[in-house]
Formats: sequence, C-alpha cells, structure tokens
Amino acid sequence: QSLEHSFLDTVGYDGFTIRHSDNSGCKTALILPDIATCPDCLHEIRDPADRHYRYPFTNCTNCGPRFSIIESLPYDRPNTSMRQFKMCADCAQEYHDPHNRRFHAQPVACPHCGPQLSFCTAGGIIVATREDALQAAVASIKDGQILALKGIGGFQLLVDAQNDAAVRRLRDRKHREEKPLALMFPNLESVQQACAVSQAEARLLQAPEAPIVLLQRRTTDVAPSVAPHNPNLGIMLPYSPLHHILLDDLGIPIVATSANLSDEPICIDNKEALHRLKGIADGFLLHNRPIVRHVDDSIARVLLDRELVLRRARGYAPLPISVKTDLPPILATGAHLKNTVALSVGKDILSSQHIGDLETPEAYAAFVKATSDLPDLYAIEPNLVACDLHPNYLSTQFAQNLSTPRIEIQHHHAHIAACMAENELQAPLLGVAWDGTGYGTDGSVWGGEFFNVDANSFKRVAHLRPFRLPGGDAAIKSPHRCAMGLIYEAYGDSALSTDTPHVLKQMLAKGIQSPWTSSAGRLFDAVAALLNLRLQASFEGQAAMELEFAADPLVTESYPITVGEIVDWQPMIEALRADDAPLSVRSAKFHNTLAEAIVQVARMVGEPRVVLSGGCFQNKILTEQTVSRLRKAGFKPYWHQRIPPNDGGIALGQIVAATMMLPSADKMRLKAEAT
Repeated sequence: QSLEHSFLDTVGYDGFTIRHSDNSGCKTALILPDIATCPDCLHEIRDPADRHYRYPFTNCTNCGPRFSIIESLPYDRPNTSMRQFKMCADCAQEYHDPHNRRFHAQPVACPHCGPQLSFCTAGGIIVATREDALQAAVASIKDGQILALKGIGGFQLLVDAQNDAAVRRLRDRKHREEKPLALMFPNLESVQQACAVSQAEARLLQAPEAPIVLLQRRTTDVAPSVAPHNPNLGIMLPYSPLHHILLDDLGIPIVATSANLSDEPICIDNKEALHRLKGIADGFLLHNRPIVRHVDDSIARVLLDRELVLRRARGYAPLPISVKTDLPPILATGAHLKNTVALSVGKDILSSQHIGDLETPEAYAAFVKATSDLPDLYAIEPNLVACDLHPNYLSTQFAQNLSTPRIEIQHHHAHIAACMAENELQAPLLGVAWDGTGYGTDGSVWGGEFFNVDANSFKRVAHLRPFRLPGGDAAIKSPHRCAMGLIYEAYGDSALSTDTPHVLKQMLAKGIQSPWTSSAGRLFDAVAALLNLRLQASFEGQAAMELEFAADPLVTESYPITVGEIVDWQPMIEALRADDAPLSVRSAKFHNTLAEAIVQVARMVGEPRVVLSGGCFQNKILTEQTVSRLRKAGFKPYWHQRIPPNDGGIALGQIVAATMMLPSADKMRLKAEAT
C-alpha cells in the first residue's frame, strides 16, 4: 500500500528473529489476497531438474493462496487449511531459511508433502491421481467434455473455447443463455493474436491480481457462443501453477467460468461440487487442499488509461480502503445484487470478496457466512450495522433481524460515498449516481441522481425525469416495457403501438405494478428497445451493453436535452426518433447527450468536484465522454478504480456514509464501546 522510511535510535538487539505469534492484543494485520504465480515459481514448475517440476501447488512468499485458505489471524500455517500437511525436510529447510524466498511462506509445499490431484468421473469415482489426473483432465477438454476444476478460490467449469458445440452444451447445462463466458489463454502472445491489447491492458493481464480483462476482439477462432453479440472478450492468463501446467499442455484457449448454476455461489468443497455440478460436468479435477471461503475471479477493464475493477474478488479482496480517522466497528450488509459486505477496523474498511445476487438460498447462505467471516477473522464485535434503505432487500432484512443498532443508508448516497473514500475526498462536492435500481427516500425507484454532498448528509439537487415501469422488476429483463413507460410518459396512451397488450396499457394508465423510476439504467434499456437493438434481455444490463457496443466513439454531436432540477429527456427522445442517421451515430449521440447533461447540471450546482458512481459508469463511452466534457468545462471529475462502480461498492459506501451521518458524540461513544 505504501513504502515509507524513518531513522530510529538503536534498541540493542544482537540479531533478527521472527517470533512465534501469540493471541494477545488487537488483530490489525492485513489479510492478503490470493496472488498469481510469480516468475520464480513458474520457472521451477517448468524445470525438469527442479523438485517442484509440474507440481500444481508450488508457491512462495511472493505468490500463492492467502485469503482463500486463512481461517483466523495471525496468518500462521496452523491457522490455515494447510495445517494438515506436515512439511517435509526440504520444505522445512526453505521455510526456516531467511535467505530463501519461501521463508515463512505459510502454504509452502512440494510433491512429497503437499496437496495432490485426483480425477473423478461424473459419478464420483476416482480414476487417476497426480500426473495421471492432469493428463486425464487435458484429454477430457480435448475431447470436448466439460471439466470441473477445483482452483484456488473455488471450482471452475472448463471447455475448449474453439469447440462451439462444447460451449453451447455448457451454456445449456449451466442455464446461461447469452451472458459472456470468461476465457483463459495460454500466454500473452496468444491473447494478442485474438484481441487488441494496449500496454495498460497487457500490464493488467500480467499483474499479480490476474483479473479477467475485457478486451476488444479481433477475428479469432474462439467459438461464437462464447460471447454472442459482444465485440469484447473477457480474458485472463493462468494464475495458479495448476492452470499454467494445464494450459501449457493444451496450448489452446479455454472457457473458464464459475462452477455454479446461474445466481448461485461457486462450489468450494469436493463433495458439494460432485453433488451440485452433477449433470453439468463430465469430469472433475479435484485436490485435497480445503478452500476456506469462495473467491471468484475478478473482472476489470482499462478505462481512461487506468484499471476499473468491475467484480472485486481474487487478487483484490480483502485489501482495505483506508480513511484518515479511526472508525467505530461497523458491519455493512451491502446491496441485493452484486453483493459484498464490509467491516471497518480502525482506519481501514475491509470489503469482502464478490458474493453475488441474493436470488437463491445458496447465495443468501454465502452472504450470511460472509457477514460473520470478517468480524470473526478480526475478533471484532460490530456495534453498528449499516444497510440499504430498501425494505425488501434480503441484506436489509438480515440487518433488521440483528440485535445490533442499525443505520439505513440510501442506495445512491452509498455509491457516492464509496467513490469519495476511494479517491480520498471530503465534502462538499457534486455526486452523480446513475444505475438501474435504488430505493429513493420518497419510495420511488431512483437511479438517475445528482446529489449535493456535505459533511453530514446529501441533498438531491436534480434527477432524470421519471417514467413508469410496467411490471416493475419484470421490466429489467424486458427493455420493451421500459420503452412503453417512456413513450407513455412523454406522449400518453395514443403514442403506444397498436399491438401493445391491453393489460400493459391498463397498468400504465392506472399505475398498477408500475412504479415511477428516474433510473438512467432503465433509460438506456428504453432507448435500446426504441432503436430495436434489444427487446428482451437474458441478463441485467444486456440492452445497455449492446447500446454501448453500437456507438461510434468518434461521433461528438449530441441531441437537445432540458436541464434543471428535473433533467428532461423528452427533447432527446424526439430528436433520436426523428434522426435517420445510422445506428452507430444515434447511439453515440445518445451517450454524448447524457454526458452533456451531467456537465450542465454541474454548472447549475457550481461545485468544482464531480464524483461519478453507479453501474452506468461501467459504460466506457459514457464515462470517457463525461470525464472529457467535465474537464473541458473546468470541473474535476472523479471515478472508481479498484472498487466497482456497481453495487459491489455499496457496502464500502454504507460504512463511509454512516460515519458521515453519525453525530460526533455517537462516533466517540461507539469507538469507546469497541475498546
């Protein structure tokens, strides 16, 4: 996090030792994330003369599992899932030698004393172990089968990415219709053949975090079913010795997606995987090192020449965001979608790994486990719980059922607070929170918000003009319903298509199951439907993504829009519908108009600093246009980098917003109670 030096008086020790840990005192040490294989370990597993040759669990102090194996602090081997593996003489010698890079590397292991592989059939019968298990896994992928692989933080499903029939079979079994699948390529050179890779993207691919990186694809042999209707591919490089060995043997790109059904957390236990993935995987490559907690692959993209994390998990979590003052111990339960939880420890706010959408019993169980995980690791009893304002979020209901005092944070205030914390900003400033859904203080669905943020609160100074969503949540996967609500609000019943179902017209006219929304995300959906890009979506955000993909980034023109306390999109919609320009131009002008509206509101409010947060700012064109136009207008824009702009950042923001809103006396009292 930082490198500092200072000169101190000598104390008089005659040597250097690392003493055995004890359990006294506060637990403040950082827990490191799981780190990708370092060059030294990679060289060893490829060297036939080295004792770690082709050993899938090779690691050192510079790499390997951390967060996924630790059970409690301090981070010593007996407190990890490696405690069952007694070090051999060679590993022990390396572990105790201060000159060796494996000095006090807690997961240190070798083929003689460490974890081992086994290959199982779909029925759970072990048919091969060790090197033979690896060869069986390689053969299964080459034969077009679906392999379940136990990785660092959970299971992945692997198939040959060039075999479209195998990819389609994986989609059918996983119940994942069109959402893009992640890929793993053998090396950077093979990625550069398939995609355009900038220097910044190459650095990110090869970084110790080793996330999935969104890259613009070129003509490639990757199966069409990997990412239909998408000009990008999500690609990562091998990040564990097991992946390196497997990809070295295969020499081809593979699909490497989370081993779960849609909306479920990934499997981490061998027996659980054999049960839950039955009917999905044709074979299982297992190992006997227990995984303590599930840790998905992280997702990032390069935006404005720096990384933007979209899913924060392996490689990033649970590294903290630090603030300038000590905080009381607060547990934040996050949002309903893309859930994470967070905990404040002193000046650090620790954000958990990505948990996911709380749509299934399995996902909710993983969420409940995560709410106790960080407090247990740090032996902290939170004396305040921060949660979302939405009464129907499971994360909110969980908080309501706790005996701990609770503070409810408006969803978009949390978005802005998270971005403020990441950028080390203090109020006052203008916050722009644009996303798909968030419960407003007036009970309506917000999502196109402008906040004037001061030291203790926020004020809604502007928002997008609301329109009704016929069917409520059903409109999230039905962009044509968003378009109906938009047209109805602008022009009334007569403007709706003659083939619009009567029941939908009645819902709009009478306001039945048709909540008002100011959501920018739903505005994107509506425009995607009006442009006939996407009428039905198989996953949230699909329509908005395709609208982004359609835009020509070289177009600078925009449509008219009326800006005041209500930002009225109707002039833009009228101009867009009358425009006979190509789709790429109309989509670009739509993006530019929204960016220009943000600039105009910034002028109206007069705050020089503008914070951008919410899922809409995952959109590369919207974010780059907004930042560029704000800078040209003399404003200082701020956006996310290592905390997601989507709901994965809400838990962090809930803690920050809670401390902003608490009176000073309450902060002091809570700190005193904690000590």
